[in-house]
Amino acid sequence: MDPVAVVLILVALIVVVTALLAISAGRQSPGSRGSAPGKGFHELRSDYQSGMGGGHSQSWKIPRDPQDYAKLFIPKDAKK
Repeated sequence: MDPVAVVLILVALIVVVTALLAISAGRQSPGSRGSAPGKGFHELRSDYQSGMGGGHSQSWKIPRDPQDYAKLFIPKDAKK
């Protein structure tokens, strides 16, 4: 067998094994995303620069409490 083919097969095998390990690690700890609930607010910031001095910057305050956050999506005129 050609030595180049052997190296390519080994590299492909390493890539596949690494991908499978990364996927399984993500499934084992699904709670590691996001941030912990609590009191107060998260501050999110968005910056856009279009070059030559143009751009836009904005920030939002989002409640840390999941129930308060969910209430933001309920229309004001909804019946209780």
